[in-house]
Amino acid sequence: MNALSTSDNLVNSNTLAGKNVLVTGGASGLGAAICHVLAEANANIIVGDIRKDAAAELADALRKNDIKAHAIGFDVGNPIEAGRAIEESIKAFGRLDGLVNNAGVDVTCSVQELSFQDWDKVLHTNLYGPFLLSKYVAPYMQRQGGGHIINITSTAAKRAWPNASAYHASKWGLLGLSHALHAELRPQNIKVTAVVAGGMKTPFLLDRFPDIDAATLQDPINVAKTVRFLLLLPDETVVPEITVLPMKETSWP
Repeated sequence: MNALSTSDNLVNSNTLAGKNVLVTGGASGLGAAICHVLAEANANIIVGDIRKDAAAELADALRKNDIKAHAIGFDVGNPIEAGRAIEESIKAFGRLDGLVNNAGVDVTCSVQELSFQDWDKVLHTNLYGPFLLSKYVAPYMQRQGGGHIINITSTAAKRAWPNASAYHASKWGLLGLSHALHAELRPQNIKVTAVVAGGMKTPFLLDRFPDIDAATLQDPINVAKTVRFLLLLPDETVVPEITVLPMKETSWP
């Protein structure tokens, strides 16, 4: 009987049916992969992206596969728009069980060439956005009895390379923020996880570094499946940080 019960629990844990998840930067790259993978697990998806038309296109595609989906066009680093996105997500589906802070940008140049505007743009999206959305969603999650915030960081939060000072600052900051939120929100039954993702075959890398060896990168679907795994964990378990690397990762030993 115990073995049968364990088997049943494993089967039941493969579905996110009834769970509502907001994914920022959800219209392309890793964000789109996360939306598709969570939808395959029967989650209801809110596609958030600064490009409203692209978010709407992905939401339409999900609905054609009988997935409940909603699109929101907004700037994650804008306090008013971030607050509105949380409110709209909850209004659309009644509650918000998961928030995946995935939206990210980078400006590749030396610190001497890096303008304040570009520095501000990277920090605005990569760090202010997760702070604002987490700040606004936490009271809702506390009232509903819990939830899960997942922050997509990077190996750039663990070590550094040239011509990416703003990106490193934002990702190191996001990793610190994620751990601080884990400590602060855990008593409220809100899980917070940092996903340290290694290089992926997405436009984020491929479009900016055309000479990169794609064989050293991983499919974003693999990282998306890690996000699904985290959301499927038992209620009594939380993983504060997890690292997902391609086997031939070059930016991490």
